[in-house]
Amino acid sequence: MTQTRTTRLERGRGALGPALELVHTGRAPTRAVLTAELGVTRATAGAVAAELEALGLITVDARPAAAGSQGRPSHRLSVAPGGPVVLAAQIHADGFRAALVGLGGRMVATAPGCMTVPADPSHIIDAVVEAGAGLLRETGRRCLGAGLAVPSAVAEPDGTALNPLHLSWPAGAPVRRLFTEALAKAGVPGPGEGPATGFTGNDVNLAALAEHRHGAGRGARHLLCVATGHRGVGGALVLDGRLHSGSSGLALEVGHLTVNPAGLPCHCGSRGCLDVETDPLAFLTAAGRAPGPEVSLLQQARDLLRTEYGDPAVRAAAELIVDRLGLGLAGLVNILNPDRIILGGLHRALLDADPERLRAVVADRSLWGRSGSVPILPCTLDYNSLIGAAEAAWQPVLDDPLTVLG
Repeated sequence: MTQTRTTRLERGRGALGPALELVHTGRAPTRAVLTAELGVTRATAGAVAAELEALGLITVDARPAAAGSQGRPSHRLSVAPGGPVVLAAQIHADGFRAALVGLGGRMVATAPGCMTVPADPSHIIDAVVEAGAGLLRETGRRCLGAGLAVPSAVAEPDGTALNPLHLSWPAGAPVRRLFTEALAKAGVPGPGEGPATGFTGNDVNLAALAEHRHGAGRGARHLLCVATGHRGVGGALVLDGRLHSGSSGLALEVGHLTVNPAGLPCHCGSRGCLDVETDPLAFLTAAGRAPGPEVSLLQQARDLLRTEYGDPAVRAAAELIVDRLGLGLAGLVNILNPDRIILGGLHRALLDADPERLRAVVADRSLWGRSGSVPILPCTLDYNSLIGAAEAAWQPVLDDPLTVLG
């Protein structure tokens, strides 16, 4: 019996990664669905599921699920609730947040940090890694990797923050190297004997990846994500489940599309970019509100929309930002022809406040918007950049769980 199971597993070894990703993203809730999705025999799918369970990654519930229209009831599959985690970290203009994230995008623990981001990126990277290491000590969970989201384009293959416009970091800061060094200094373990491997990426790129796998982007083949951070605007494109990052990781810098040629000077050297015309500071300024130091600009903008949308000045400011955002989205629709658009940060709140106005602007300005509806939806994950950083750290396990876990 053991020899038979081993033979089946050898035949299905190449299916371990795809099987884990199906369970991780919720697309294979039962062994029957896993069998169909993988295109293997039921016996091979059973051996693959059993191996993933032996690795501590998933749980196979032997109690049968509800019967389908035909055939025997199938065992339920889910990520292991007490399984390993990765350390996810995000740095933004107002500080940082660290978290432990399991398979399935499940947040196990989180720790925020509010601090002025210093000009030397190593200081805040050390702080966020130490916060994550503290969570690992508190929970005792096994760590398999680490990912960091930053508000900057991240150039590949070196992992440098090319244009951290809303931070005081120097252009080209070596964030991946600093992150890896901080992980080693803090003693954050990886799956083997050495320290955890550090992955880094742009915060909106990682948010889009998380939303595609676990949120509003699930099922989309050509997913466009546009979102505000605490400052500025970013964009990302996910094609058939993979981020489109361009030749060197710098694709989809949508924040620097011009939507108001006579508008505000942008940090990039142009004028009237989405980055300065539709971010939280632009909204607060248009509404005649002076930003305060108590909470982040993003939170202040969201609170203003939620509590004072009836104020004519606030409504007029929201409509102005929506019209400029719609103009930018229409251009992106004409160029990229996505099958879904998702909005995050302040843009999500603006969509919730007046969904029809934004959709009307996009339809009016876009050939494809008029000829066929492009769904525009709010992001649904509260910490999508963090979860996306975790996705980057989980990717080697999803690609080849047996090699990583041995």
